[in-house]
This record gives sequence, C-alpha cells and structure tokens, in this order.
Amino acid sequence: MKGDRLYHKALKEALNEQPEKAFPLLKKAAGMNNPKAIYALATWYLHGYYVEKDWEKGTELLHKAAEQNLPDALFDLAVSYEKGLGVNKDKQKAFQYYLKAAIRGDAQSVYEVGRCYYYGIGVRKDRKMANIWLERAEELGINN
Repeated sequence: MKGDRLYHKALKEALNEQPEKAFPLLKKAAGMNNPKAIYALATWYLHGYYVEKDWEKGTELLHKAAEQNLPDALFDLAVSYEKGLGVNKDKQKAFQYYLKAAIRGDAQSVYEVGRCYYYGIGVRKDRKMANIWLERAEELGINN
C-alpha cells in the first residue's frame, strides 16, 4: 500500500521517542492516502501528542481513515458518536460504525454491537441478536 514504508519508518521513530522525526513522515504517508498514517495523525491530534490537541482536525482525520475501512478508525468514530466527542452525539451512527468495525475484524466492536442490541443503543433492542454478538465477543476473548 502506498506510504507503508514511510508509515513504518514513522512508527519506528515514534517508538524511539523521536516524534519530531515521526511527524513529518506520518504527514507525508498520510498525503499518499495511507489509512494507517492518517489514523495515527488523528490520534496525535485527539490526544495532543506532539501537536496541540485539536478535536476537529482529529475527527476529520478519523473520518478520512474510516472511509478506507480501517477498523481502528471505525471503532474510534463509533465511540466518538456514542459519547459526542468531537462530533454531535448520534447513537445510530455509533452503532453503524461499531458494526462496520466488527465486520472488519475488530473484536471489541463485536462486543459493542452486542451491547447496542442488548440496550437498544442506536438500533432496535433485540436480545436474540445481542446474545449472538456477545457470544461471539466472548469467543474472541472480550468479556466486558
């Protein structure tokens, strides 16, 4: 995938606590539309790591990474919509993003889909569907 080499080089620099070297590499990889680099930059802005905390910029980047179906970005957007972090609270969108992330292999999202069905969060309450998803989450090692 385009920008993977730059992303991995940035990751190495970040792990070596060299954010001043990692940041430009991430930006360059993100400019090549690399979803992992876009997501990494989103988390930097959302948490204020090396850059000033900026919920708007972070959320914009999350959306961009989610458009490429990156499970981590889909999960984080779901949480954002459920809690109203950087976006207007929208439980239906939260459920949709949890579902997309779960389908793409995010184990925690499998649990969240079950939780949404159980309590009727963004979707009609359905205990049968909840049990199916929650059982699958347990099989994946998620026991919230």
